[in-house]
Amino acid sequence: MLPTLRTLSLVSALILATAPAGAQAPVTEEFDLAGWKLIWHDEFNGDELHSSKWSRCKRGTADWMNTMSDDPRLLELKDGILHLRGIENDKPQEDSAPYLTAGVTSEKKFSFRYGKVQIRARFKSAQGAWPALWMLGDNGGWPAGGEIDLMEHLNFDSIVYQTVHSKYTHTPGVKDEPKHGSTAKIERDDWNTYGCEWDADKIVMTVNGKPSHTYPRVEKLGDEQWPFKQKFYFILSMQIGGGWVNQTGATDPADYPAGMEVDWIRVYKRAD
Repeated sequence: MLPTLRTLSLVSALILATAPAGAQAPVTEEFDLAGWKLIWHDEFNGDELHSSKWSRCKRGTADWMNTMSDDPRLLELKDGILHLRGIENDKPQEDSAPYLTAGVTSEKKFSFRYGKVQIRARFKSAQGAWPALWMLGDNGGWPAGGEIDLMEHLNFDSIVYQTVHSKYTHTPGVKDEPKHGSTAKIERDDWNTYGCEWDADKIVMTVNGKPSHTYPRVEKLGDEQWPFKQKFYFILSMQIGGGWVNQTGATDPADYPAGMEVDWIRVYKRAD
């Protein structure tokens, strides 16, 4: 049984004490975790992805996954950091995709309902780059099963998008009420911690431990508005190109390689 953690600094001290010599762990802010218990995490130590926690994302037709590749250059664990890269395809004779990217998912390996999530990450930006930290419901398909976007970043923006999706938010003609997303300012090239606090009545998005947007349950709107009562799993994805990210301009191959680095991911439950 993991003990209740009062501040993130306690966790960081333990990690640093067991980190390999020479590892350059990023400086970590302190967050108040009084009343929370760590139930699942990955510090990305070692040199291989934990197969009990993650699988690599497979290619599909949706914009977020249509450049996914198993190319080993695109995913690396080094000095306690997960590197997800995006590159221009230098072997078009083997793969028709113009760019190649990587992502990981905890689908069928870890999912949870209600709690606090924190993911520390940064990115190397590029025109057409679209890194994201997000969650999907175990059941119901999309969008009926729900989606929680803890962070999406586009191009060279100094903001991130934090959004929820459901059948209700994707029903034509439905007013955006309650507002299902917002943006938050960031220092684009810095390490930032993205997350949420999620319970039966609301989802509170956070950036660096501070609330950035709240999406409430509206009971009269039913399950179409609130599919967020089931378990959700994680997707950490690096993508290049797509209808949304390219609205401000075409992908520029001169900007690549690009990518996202993830220092750690942690999930907490309320301590009883």
